[in-house]
Amino acid sequence: MTGRSLRLCLFLALLAFLAWQSFGQRVSTSAPVATPSVTAPGTTATMAPPPNDPASDGDVAAPPTDHADGLPPEAQATLRLIASHGPFPYDRDGVVFGNFEHRLPEQPRGYYHEYTVPTPGARNRGARRIITGGDPPRNFYYTDDHYRTFRPIGARP
Repeated sequence: MTGRSLRLCLFLALLAFLAWQSFGQRVSTSAPVATPSVTAPGTTATMAPPPNDPASDGDVAAPPTDHADGLPPEAQATLRLIASHGPFPYDRDGVVFGNFEHRLPEQPRGYYHEYTVPTPGARNRGARRIITGGDPPRNFYYTDDHYRTFRPIGARP
């Protein structure tokens, strides 16, 4: 192979790699990577605090799947993912929810976290979310209108 053809091959390989990286980035941020599995109705998983978490009081919070009647199946699947600590299909799942509109009870920043509830047919994350409050989560809220209204789901004392 001549020096010129070697440079051309390296250039094409670099171009292919960059195209692959760009495509991979778009896919991971615009579409879910995995579809949450659905467990049998009536089953619940427990959510244990992270190991050695000094902020944890040792109490185990359970996801409110027993109070999730009326929620779409995708929301129930998201609750199960939260209980099992993922893996979550969207990069933004688990980020701090700011509560800037003050529609949820006032809490210090970092108290609330948001998780995407997939919307069938949507090309993006859609408007549906579950917001958790506490660590481990003790309060759960559902919104299907992108934070305009919230519905409590099995809030715990």
